Amino acid sequence: MNAKPWLPFYPTEVAPAYEYPKQNLALFLVTSAQKYPNRPAIHFMGKTISFKKLLDLSYRMANVLRSLGVRKGDRVAIMLPNCPQVVISYYGTLLIGGVAVMTNPLYMERELAYQMKDSGAKVMITLDIFYAKVEKVVLETDIEHTLVTTIPDYLPLIKKWLYPVKAKKEGPLPVIPYSSTVHSFKKRIDCAVSDPICEKVQAEEDLALLQYTGGTTGTPKGVMLTHMNLIANSIQSAHWCHKAEDGKERYLAALPCFHVFGLTCVLNQAVHKAGLMILVPKFEVKMILNLIRNKKPTLFPGAPTMYIALINHPQIKKYDLSSINACISGSAALPVEVQDTFEEMTKGRLIEGYGLTEAAPVTHANPIWGRRKIGTIGMPFPDTEAKVVHPETGEEMPIGEPGELIVKGPQVMKGYWGRPEETFDTIRNGWLFTGDMATMDEEGYFKIIDRKKDMIIASGYNIYPREIEEVLYEHPSVKEAVVVGIKDRYRGETVKAFIVLKDGEKPDPDSLEQFCRSQLAAYKVPKQYVFRESLPKTMIGKVLRRKLLEEEEEQPTA
Repeated sequence: MNAKPWLPFYPTEVAPAYEYPKQNLALFLVTSAQKYPNRPAIHFMGKTISFKKLLDLSYRMANVLRSLGVRKGDRVAIMLPNCPQVVISYYGTLLIGGVAVMTNPLYMERELAYQMKDSGAKVMITLDIFYAKVEKVVLETDIEHTLVTTIPDYLPLIKKWLYPVKAKKEGPLPVIPYSSTVHSFKKRIDCAVSDPICEKVQAEEDLALLQYTGGTTGTPKGVMLTHMNLIANSIQSAHWCHKAEDGKERYLAALPCFHVFGLTCVLNQAVHKAGLMILVPKFEVKMILNLIRNKKPTLFPGAPTMYIALINHPQIKKYDLSSINACISGSAALPVEVQDTFEEMTKGRLIEGYGLTEAAPVTHANPIWGRRKIGTIGMPFPDTEAKVVHPETGEEMPIGEPGELIVKGPQVMKGYWGRPEETFDTIRNGWLFTGDMATMDEEGYFKIIDRKKDMIIASGYNIYPREIEEVLYEHPSVKEAVVVGIKDRYRGETVKAFIVLKDGEKPDPDSLEQFCRSQLAAYKVPKQYVFRESLPKTMIGKVLRRKLLEEEEEQPTA
């Protein structure tokens, strides 16, 4: 079998291999600030920060962290939404050779305490409204200092004055007990020196990021990503988007930077390309539509639920979305209907890609302007190998036959933090075993059938939820759909569908059943349909199947 059957189908503008500089990842910022000092790097709620200013603030943060005792290899936890402070904190940490631990602000105390203890973070950088959570867990952890910021720190003057009035309506403003260990982010940065610091690193060995996976397999694990992993994936994804021009692109940063997809495809890539990041602290459809109208982003990496929310907005026709040239969708399957509708509205390209935290994250994508195959994740990135193997024996499967997807490339993690056995189970001879079931066609385009563990086995048949979800999305009344396997005495497992209807539609399980029967083998047709107002999701819009299953198990049995 041809080892890389996809290479003949690569866009001519994309090479099969590239050079990746062995350097500190933060040099992306240093270089862009030297080349384009006065170009805007960040736009946030009306305020703009240039590359020169962003580098100055990042140097100041590096000096602040150094004054708090942070040294090369120490972990710094950053628990912030998309705001200028998250970018400043991230680069400040990298510049002194620290390891960023990007932390979801929605974590509950138990999850936060676990991640802080596991990572051994020495410093926490957070927002005043999250401080109460940090304060409750700090004594159980190695955190020595906390830097606390507030949204108005980087707002335009008028919004800075109005913020307390608006915030008070939502409850009392937090009072922070500043001390020798709890510091004001803004005051420390304003007083800090801006002496340039850029710690030399061994790019392939030294960690830049500890990124915790959502814990779908039990306890969350810290994925160790080196400077090289993140540099390689940023450069791979930048070349894939070959029409993007240095110093000219505007990235709609709706994906959170504390998630590796947002970190690589928005933050690292925008800084590498000297593009403008339009930071969105919270995904709200009306705000996004206004930002697209006013700031005219050219690139919008996102999750399918974001595009679904936009195209279903009742006033969508009033907005001009034509500035958007390209979108890479990840984190969940992209329904064909959504792709077609969004492209029709923007006249840009919306393509499906694939990745996982353990690969920094992107390994595959459809060509943006080349030949794509709908319903596939496309082909492997430059310098990336991929194959489909038998889940038990590890033997390569014939073309078109399903098996486990395994990948290899410069973006694949070093391993799991403090978990050598689990690292050994997941990476074998440099190959990362993804846990996803896939097929590859003769031209090297891959299709994800499903998560190995989401596969439903009913009466001995393998059923992949994604295939059924694709069919449900084609039904005219369905806005969102997710399928899970539930226990069944007779079949072992059976299929249950959770449906969110489009506005104004009425639940009609018989119509859905007939529709599915016309498209699917009888054993795949859902046996139950549940209609819901919404589905539980992660911050980047991935539907939490596990949560649905947990809710199922809590239901009293009839």
